[in-house]
Amino acid sequence: MRLLTHLRHVDLAVPDYDKQLDFYAGVWGLTKVAEDSGISFLAAEGSPEQYVVRLRKAAEKRLDLVSFGAASAADVDTLAERLLAGGVQLVSEPGKVETPGGGYGFRFFDVDGRTVEVSADVEARRHRRIEEKESIPVKLSHVVLNSPDLDKTRAWYETHLGFRHSDTLSSPYVGDVMHFMRISNQHHSMAIAKGPHTSLHHVSFEMRGIDEYMRGSGRVMRAGFKKVWGPGRHMAGDNTFTYFLDPHGNTVEYTTELEELDEDTWHPHVYDFSRPEVTDQWGTANPMNELVAKESFNDADPGVFVAPPV
Repeated sequence: MRLLTHLRHVDLAVPDYDKQLDFYAGVWGLTKVAEDSGISFLAAEGSPEQYVVRLRKAAEKRLDLVSFGAASAADVDTLAERLLAGGVQLVSEPGKVETPGGGYGFRFFDVDGRTVEVSADVEARRHRRIEEKESIPVKLSHVVLNSPDLDKTRAWYETHLGFRHSDTLSSPYVGDVMHFMRISNQHHSMAIAKGPHTSLHHVSFEMRGIDEYMRGSGRVMRAGFKKVWGPGRHMAGDNTFTYFLDPHGNTVEYTTELEELDEDTWHPHVYDFSRPEVTDQWGTANPMNELVAKESFNDADPGVFVAPPV
């Protein structure tokens, strides 16, 4: 039984907090909804989530945690019991969540030592419809995580959190390079990428449509931030993409039109990553090569870290 419902937020720690906040609350188009002593919470205007990105000022850059939603407090308790029975180390027991919107949840470590949070009963944020030509994120789309052992991490998320496998990118030269994983009919809420170390690969934000996606991509380019790859359209997930580096070298993506599956009939594909039409159906993006791929390896996360509750 699948107990997770969706991706809630991704939490980042950075040394230059002010520069990072200016980027996400400015050119990227998120809205700062709360701030307190070196921690800020940023919402997407079209999303009922209280926030989709949390920034924390810290001496070292890292991925603090990834948060997923559950349908009820009972499901949170059930998942905690399952994880404990499966030998997963909990960071905290299920209880009151002290971040904006409250709720009931807990935290634990995944197989790579990342902190993961699951919560329910979080108060919905008052959100709005994103209008035509309004080129700001509607919601958080998905997160991709680097792992040195792609198959081990995929198996852990399938076994313990009920993720299902949607598609795989592979290559005759290097083997499998990415597994796309879902917790709903959305093609992927998370993907696992093959990397040299445990780190964040990228965070993706859904735009209203193609025009808004292109306008947003152009705004970030004009602001002088490095475009890594795009604009284009992937084959796996059939979504558009433009990737940029934030001020601390994390890869962030604008996307739209991510595929929705019929889960009863879907069979995973293995796509040959070396074929240019697989990485970009349109042929408009700069070619995917080793240098582009390395940008999303990111800096290695510096070991297990217990993210603070606020």
